[in-house]
Amino acid sequence: MKIDVKNVTMIYSSGKKALSDVSFSLKSPEFVGILGPNGAGKSTLMKLMTAGLKETKGEILLDDKKLLDQEYKLKSRLGYLPQTFGLFDELTVWQFLDYMAALKGIKDKAEIEWAMEQTGLSDRRKIRVGNLSGGQKQRVGIAQAIMGHPELMILDEPTVGLDPEERVRFRNIFSEMSSDRIVFLSTHIVDDVQAVCNRVLVIYGGSILFDGSPAGLIEQTVDHVGSYIRKVDDILPKECEIVSKINTRNGVLTRIVAKELPDYVDRCEPSLEDAYLYCIHNSAKREDEHEG
Repeated sequence: MKIDVKNVTMIYSSGKKALSDVSFSLKSPEFVGILGPNGAGKSTLMKLMTAGLKETKGEILLDDKKLLDQEYKLKSRLGYLPQTFGLFDELTVWQFLDYMAALKGIKDKAEIEWAMEQTGLSDRRKIRVGNLSGGQKQRVGIAQAIMGHPELMILDEPTVGLDPEERVRFRNIFSEMSSDRIVFLSTHIVDDVQAVCNRVLVIYGGSILFDGSPAGLIEQTVDHVGSYIRKVDDILPKECEIVSKINTRNGVLTRIVAKELPDYVDRCEPSLEDAYLYCIHNSAKREDEHEG
């Protein structure tokens, strides 16, 4: 499977521009993580890739043909978990997954059993969806997305509401499934991207800022990450962005990113989170300078 997003711009009827001239390609097998702050355009991009929206400009191709002209073919090969999704509270877990299987054209009931087993829902099969906890409902959403072993999996914040142990378990499931398909993952949890994705897209303000390997993004941040003990009355230079703060006996251990670090900070080995924040910070700073 191959997907090509070519010069896509999305402007809503309200006039809000959600995406601006976005281009990239996906080819199986690949596990791609997309990072960006709220409002960056991640969910809009995913809706376009699932034929839930029509782009204002540009085009999206599935195997070299227009995506919107082969919506049925897409849906038969797609596993999609949107950021917010509706469940039928009156149905049991089994009934809901059986209903979703019918919509997807999945006739083998073993696929439902497999999806429930993978998501830890086998012992919840007879419980009504409305009686599940928030984390269990999220697992139902994941189960319907992976059911049928789709060739393309698009997951928008799939581990929201899950505890740390469940989060690790599910990201490992996604990683195993990516060995022979495309998995496209949107998340705010940078550690998940670093752990399982072979490629990362950073999106900000509707534009792609970076497209490459996690190691490549980190490489761009070498010599731009530092830490120092910050006193209460210290003023942080405006060109610096705080990554984290930890209270210690001597003051607040502050980790920062900046294009040019102050002389008094100790250089640090960058993490993917540092690299992501540095990428966003640099873009926001350029925008401010342009507007100024």
